[in-house]
Amino acid sequence: MDDARFTDTSDQDLLAQHVAGDPDAFGELVRRHRDRLWAVALRTLGDREEAADAVQDALVSAFRAAHTFRGQSAVTTWLHRITVNACLDRARKAASRKTAPVDDAERLDQLMEPHESAEAPAERQDLHRELLAALATLPAEQRAALVLVDMQAYPVAEAARILEVPTGTVKSRCARGRARLLPLLSHLRTTRGEQKDGSTGRNRTPGTSVPPASGPRDVGNGDPAAVKGGGGLA
Repeated sequence: MDDARFTDTSDQDLLAQHVAGDPDAFGELVRRHRDRLWAVALRTLGDREEAADAVQDALVSAFRAAHTFRGQSAVTTWLHRITVNACLDRARKAASRKTAPVDDAERLDQLMEPHESAEAPAERQDLHRELLAALATLPAEQRAALVLVDMQAYPVAEAARILEVPTGTVKSRCARGRARLLPLLSHLRTTRGEQKDGSTGRNRTPGTSVPPASGPRDVGNGDPAAVKGGGGLA
């Protein structure tokens, strides 16, 4: 349940109150930002269980490292940076266990809207799966940049702050990632074009911007274990 005490409290003040010992402040931060953190993790990793674990790891890290926050960026940027780093760590570990042109101005959201509805038609779910599978073939750094810029609609400058790299690096990673995805996704663009002009396919219901059915539970009583145990995401 939302805590009305925090209605007018900024993210930065919530973090400060958490550091000062307020048992409910961090839970309010989780409530505010968990949906976007979950969306970034799911699209970066392409696996619900891995994404759930990454978000939970990130929230535990943020809970414990709150005292290190110096206000040099927005709290949401700080949380996203921790989450992306947790995702990249998992992606690199997964890659190590394996033996392992889209126009630069064209965005992946021409293939898939940024938010998928749980009630989306079956063909949209198929497109979503194919897009995530294609993203999984990219190096983790390119994948993270594309997810933030093309799928979550972050400005390049904000994505650069989250990833802690120059804006030029984000642009370069996106451009290389888009070029690598072209052979894998060109058939999706053709299919969507045909369905838009009505020549083939069923009518589609536009996806609504709703969060996933479940997410990390709010952290309460100042217990970091409650973050780790909040998994209804898998």
